[in-house]
Amino acid sequence: MTEPDVEPAMRLHRLGGPTAPFEDSAPPPELVVEGEPRFRTTVHYEAPDGRLFAGVWAATPGAWRVAYDEWEWCRLRSGRCVLTPDGGEAQEYGPGAAIVIEPGFTGVWAVLEPCEKDFVVMLPPAGDGEA
Repeated sequence: MTEPDVEPAMRLHRLGGPTAPFEDSAPPPELVVEGEPRFRTTVHYEAPDGRLFAGVWAATPGAWRVAYDEWEWCRLRSGRCVLTPDGGEAQEYGPGAAIVIEPGFTGVWAVLEPCEKDFVVMLPPAGDGEA
């Protein structure tokens, strides 16, 4: 009797490493509220369907508008930032702070001191929000 091909119930992925590639970027100019923020992102893991990915993101001081259609969990490694939801109060975060940002969040992300965070993002399923 042959065993059927079975997917393991759980796979482990070690993240990080000094040779992981990175991407330099910036928010679109029309979203910048203050300064000239720059980003450096390293993706250490991407799920086969491309909806879930994890890595490290770093940013220089500045502020820009954000609008999330994805879920994000992040923990600040260093620096200070402020998230201000539209119509809400500013929330300041520093090293060690963990944040979950839900789809539908709109507001301003401001970096006060160069910061770095670990992140996990889950994109919406294909077709969500389409008519």
